[in-house]
Amino acid sequence: MKRRFRLEVGLVLLIFASPFLPCQQLMVQTDAGKQTLSRADLEALPRVRVTASEHGSLPVSFEGVALKSVLEKAGVTFGESMRGKRLTNCLLVEAADGYRVVIALPELDPAFTDKQTVLAYLRDGKPLGEKEGPYRIVIPDEKRMARWVRQVTRLKIVNVQ
Repeated sequence: MKRRFRLEVGLVLLIFASPFLPCQQLMVQTDAGKQTLSRADLEALPRVRVTASEHGSLPVSFEGVALKSVLEKAGVTFGESMRGKRLTNCLLVEAADGYRVVIALPELDPAFTDKQTVLAYLRDGKPLGEKEGPYRIVIPDEKRMARWVRQVTRLKIVNVQ
């Protein structure tokens, strides 16, 4: 009897949770093709925590992964290979509402900058809210937060030549 009840509860949870599962996925598109990363894939990467203020508010703690690590998982290389024509590549970040921004790949490479760019999934230790998540770009040192994309759905490497 308990087993049947657990099965029924599990099915109900699966039915109600299924519309939200695709929201936890992140599409990464490179020259090599498309790759879908799950929340578990992202959480398996080294975690990063940054503190930043939004629109003059008190500092907030964001946790997630370095955007560079996400791209490396999808096959993008940094370091010594980041020269010549590769310097014309950029990252197009797309949000669920159609908002899009561009980040030059050298901005993510520690060989070029000390700036930390994070794909956050936690805010003050809690999952990002519906209007903000499931993923958000956070660049703590930027004066304007126009590139702090909310509801990130896709990362695409684009050649600007």
